[in-house]
Amino acid sequence: MPTATRSDELAGAEHDLDAMFAALADPTRRSIVVRLTQGEATVNELAEPYAMSLQAVSRHIRVLEHAGLISRSRHRQTRPCRLELDAFRTATDWIDDQRKVWTERLDRLDQHLTDIQHDRTDS
Repeated sequence: MPTATRSDELAGAEHDLDAMFAALADPTRRSIVVRLTQGEATVNELAEPYAMSLQAVSRHIRVLEHAGLISRSRHRQTRPCRLELDAFRTATDWIDDQRKVWTERLDRLDQHLTDIQHDRTDS
């Protein structure tokens, strides 16, 4: 059985991020995520504030579940939804890494522009 390489892991992580950001691109799904920050909820509870069918809300939940952002468990006759915080950590880690990269680049650009400005005033 082949062993996963670092590039395979990165490709998998990128796919996960793509699915997460695609899922969060929809305002209804973002609203569902916000609601779940308050605790577990059933599909019926999540559907209450929306003027859409239970089936439509269920589709939104499946997208979030496929992206790994939420999970459902079985509790008696219900299947409550809950946030999967590890998935959000993955996304925030990626965002933090990008923030660092771009902060460093912009700081270097700022320094370069300052150096150019000083060179012009010294000439």
